[in-house]
Amino acid sequence: MKIAVLGGGPAGLYFSVLMKKARPDCEVVVVERNRRKDTFGWGVVFSDGTLGNFRRADPETYAAITDSFIHWDDIDTCFKGQVIRSGGHGFCGIARVRLLEILQDRALALGVHIAFETEHDGLNSPAVAGADLVVAADGINSKVRSQLAEVFAPTITEGKAKYIWLGTTRHLSAFTFYVRENEHGLFVVHAYPFDRDTSTFIVETDAETWRRAGLDAMSTDESVAYCERLFAEELGGHRLMSNKSSWLSFREVKCARWWSGNVVLIGDAAHTAHFSIGSGTKLAMEDSIALCEALLCESSVPAALAAYHEARWLEVAKLQRAAKVSQTWFEEVRRYKELPPQQFVLSMMTRSKRVTYENLRVRDREYVSGLDRWFAGEHGCQSHEPAPPPMFTPLRLRELTLQNRVVVSPMCQYSAEDGLPNEWHLVHLGGCAVGGAGLVMTEMTNVAPEGRITRGCTGLWTEAHAIAWRRVVDFVHSHSTAKIGVQLGHAGRKGSAEHPWEGADRGLHEGWELLGPSPVPYAPGFAVPKEMTPADMATVVEQFRRAAQLAEQAGFDLVEVHMAHGYLLASFISPLTNARTDAYGGSLENRMRFPLEVLDAVRAVVPAHKPVSVRISATDWIPDGLDEEDAVEIARLLKAHGCDLVDVSAGQTTPESRPDIYGRMFQTHLSDRIRHEAGVTTMAVGAIQDWDQVNTIIASGRADLCALARPHLFDPHFTLRAAAEQNYRGPGVTWPPQYLAARPRG
Repeated sequence: MKIAVLGGGPAGLYFSVLMKKARPDCEVVVVERNRRKDTFGWGVVFSDGTLGNFRRADPETYAAITDSFIHWDDIDTCFKGQVIRSGGHGFCGIARVRLLEILQDRALALGVHIAFETEHDGLNSPAVAGADLVVAADGINSKVRSQLAEVFAPTITEGKAKYIWLGTTRHLSAFTFYVRENEHGLFVVHAYPFDRDTSTFIVETDAETWRRAGLDAMSTDESVAYCERLFAEELGGHRLMSNKSSWLSFREVKCARWWSGNVVLIGDAAHTAHFSIGSGTKLAMEDSIALCEALLCESSVPAALAAYHEARWLEVAKLQRAAKVSQTWFEEVRRYKELPPQQFVLSMMTRSKRVTYENLRVRDREYVSGLDRWFAGEHGCQSHEPAPPPMFTPLRLRELTLQNRVVVSPMCQYSAEDGLPNEWHLVHLGGCAVGGAGLVMTEMTNVAPEGRITRGCTGLWTEAHAIAWRRVVDFVHSHSTAKIGVQLGHAGRKGSAEHPWEGADRGLHEGWELLGPSPVPYAPGFAVPKEMTPADMATVVEQFRRAAQLAEQAGFDLVEVHMAHGYLLASFISPLTNARTDAYGGSLENRMRFPLEVLDAVRAVVPAHKPVSVRISATDWIPDGLDEEDAVEIARLLKAHGCDLVDVSAGQTTPESRPDIYGRMFQTHLSDRIRHEAGVTTMAVGAIQDWDQVNTIIASGRADLCALARPHLFDPHFTLRAAAEQNYRGPGVTWPPQYLAARPRG
């Protein structure tokens, strides 16, 4: 077999080594534009797990790499005059030039021909002629990818931040982040050692700061001098060094397909991942391992290339997703600059969701214990030892104190008759309250019969409803330390529907009249809603006001107004569903007018010592719909009108609403942004699955409360189980006397 490898970086060289070692009869030619010992950049970082992959693939190169690397376990973050260290991470660094030397020497020893100082023209290169396999390892500017763009379907997305890759003679003992602000803005350094004398020193900042500092007009030498002055204290007299360095914007490369015929992409030619999550070199060399394995297992080159893509694409997609989240955190780091150092560091460490609170505890118990003590102290729990996990710290909203940060999310049960809650609701909500949650929320409780989603939805429009709800509230208060809130809503154009188990998103054949901001039906089979008149709006405002009064009679501790998920108030807020041309349509300020009138009416009758919350859809997940910037402004308006807590959900505005990315904690970033930019207390929702995620979200400052739905359906005693699994028996969780036998005995 004749193999042409275009590009002599780590991806191309490592593949050549592995293939020539496995199939000595292969003719392998590597075309490399640079000279034998040329390299650009500084150090390369690998995790301990990646090194294990190298050991299995080729013990000889693994031994040479490990003989040359610098190993460390710690991450240091220097922020606001503090240095916070987290251990147990396991990294090694090696000079890029040394890595290339190792791979070049190994390839040459095995009989690979390397054509140094040879430019290639992609598939038009002489080396490609007659090749059975063409491996495009020609990097982020791949000519081969461009030549076959119709097949590979690449998308290249440029990042918002600017960075410059430098080196320094200061030797560091850990992966180190420096965060420094000057008159121009905020700068972050990603630094790490790679030999006994030198460290990589990447300076990153947002584009606005970069321009304000004049770095856009500076030469490389002038930029280096600026960075040396800015980080003089951190450098401690050492200098910064450049090596073909320039200010860049990171480019994320994705390809729908990595192979065509006998041509295959590997490394940066196929995909890139932001440097804040790890090494592109790691991805590239693991591509090489997978490609070689596929070629050895399959009977033909096309079959092998298809198998390689199938084996790698999901792993790469996961890492790219995590890298994108990490990249975004650093691009928006200004949002977090007012956080206390302890919380800033945890937010940074857990930014990609690959590392969590409990994962950090496994790596470095003392670091997390210190974090617990700090967080507990911030929330009035200094006296308890050991400090409670973050989820078991209290939260105060006006004069209401929740004993912990776990909320039973509103979950429609569709089991009421004429809006009256019954034994099902008593057992469902009572069981969750006994299960230890700090706050239990009712399902969406409708303010009028025609405001229901289905005939089985609960309501609060008569004294009888208040009396029925009082039974549930009294049980919660008598048999648990949980607080209970009612979510008041009006289904609007999504009403008059069948029970979900009788047909999701299906309207009743003989239902009731629907209301909406505009005569736009929710979905096929739903009635066209009546466009609301001022009189209709006044009626609905009064219905919400009356329901809030009845909620007080029932004894609820908190009232939430439902402005999310495409129901009546949400349909006024979204431009997708509000086509009005009067004072209640058009601009966001106008579209918020009616929902704010409702909130004002509710806030006026809820006693001043009790909190009012609002659930919003922070994005419609549809072009031209609500987006995250709108959500921040919505939260500011709600706060100005007396909202104490923003319950941050998303989507469900129309049947076409689909999240950009679905997975664990997939909506938490919305709460994070709103909390920091609008300066309001938030509750996160959306596939929060376990207590580790709750601790991570709360301690890192992404939300003040976490609402869980499905986990509470599966286990109403979620919070008690969380305490048992963490071996925690202090304040923040109350065990009913009947359940004390299950409480941890530590």
